Amino acid sequence: MTPAAALDGMLDRTIVAGYSRFGYDIRRRGWPAGDPRPNALAGATVLVTGANSGIGKATAAGAAALGAAVLMVVRSPRRGESARRDLLAETPGAELVVDSCDVSDLVEVRSFATNLVVRQPRIDAVIHNAGVMPEHRAETDQGHELALATHVLGPLLLTELLLPALAAAPDPRVVLVSSGGMYTQALPTADVEYRGGDYRGAVAYARSKRIQVALAPILASRWAENGVTVAAMHPGWADTAGLAQSLPGFRRLTRPLLRTAEQAADTAVWLVATAARLPSGRFWHDRAARPTHYLPTTRYTDGELERVWRYCADAAGLEP
Repeated sequence: MTPAAALDGMLDRTIVAGYSRFGYDIRRRGWPAGDPRPNALAGATVLVTGANSGIGKATAAGAAALGAAVLMVVRSPRRGESARRDLLAETPGAELVVDSCDVSDLVEVRSFATNLVVRQPRIDAVIHNAGVMPEHRAETDQGHELALATHVLGPLLLTELLLPALAAAPDPRVVLVSSGGMYTQALPTADVEYRGGDYRGAVAYARSKRIQVALAPILASRWAENGVTVAAMHPGWADTAGLAQSLPGFRRLTRPLLRTAEQAADTAVWLVATAARLPSGRFWHDRAARPTHYLPTTRYTDGELERVWRYCADAAGLEP
C-alpha cells in the first residue's frame, strides 16, 4: 500500500478527519488535473432531485458549470425558481429547467416520469439527492415511511420509468446520494418500514441510506442491459440548511469542520462527468470507491438482502 493510500484509508476510518473539510482538502491534492475536463457535460442532460438548496443546489450548479442542461426536480416550484435565479447569476446562460415532483409520492413520480420521457427523450444522468429527516414517523399517501419512500422507493420507481431516456444516452449514469451515517446501521430486514421500536429521524435516515447502498449492486445488474452505470456516494459532513434544521446540536459542535455544499457535491458531479469508465454498483466518497461496512454488526446475508430488495421492489410497484 502506498503512503497516499494508507493516509486515505486512515482518513476514512477516523470519520472526523475523513468526512470533514480537512479530509476533502487533503484528498483533492491527489486528484488528476483536468478531471472532469472543461465542458465535460456539454450536450448532456442531467436530472437532479432536491435541487433547490444545499448539496442538491450545489450539484446542479456543478453540472451546469460543466455545460449540462440541468433539470432541477423539486417539491416547491417557488423555491426551485429562486434557486434557478441564483444559479443563473453564478453561471449566466446556463440551461436550467425547474420541474415539480415529490419523489416520496409514488403516484406523483409515475405521472412526472411518464410526461418527462415524452418531452425529454434522452437523459444522460440522474442524481437522486432529495432527502428528508422526519422528526416523527410519517407515512406517504401510499402508506410508506417517509424516509424510505424519499430515499429508496421514489428513486427506484423514477429511475425505472426513465430507463428509455437513459438508454438513449451514450453513457448513462445514476447516482444515489447516500450518507456516511449508513455505516452505523444494519440492513433492517425485519422492519423495512420502521414500524417497531422508538422512532428516531436520524436513525430512519441512516437506515434508508444503508438500503440505498445495499441495493446499488442489484440495481447495477438490473439496469446493465440499458448501459446504466450505478453509483452510491456520500458527501461527508456539509454545512447546509438541512443539517441546521435536522441536527442543530451536531452542527454547533462540528461547524468549524464542516464542508461547503460545493465540496460535498463534488463527488456526485464527478461521478456523472468524469470520462473514466467506472465500476457499477460501488459506494464512493471523495472520488474513491469505499468499503460498505466497517462494523461487523452491519453485515447481512444474501438472503437478507434479497428479502429487502423484494420488499422495496414490490412497494415501488416493480417486478423484482
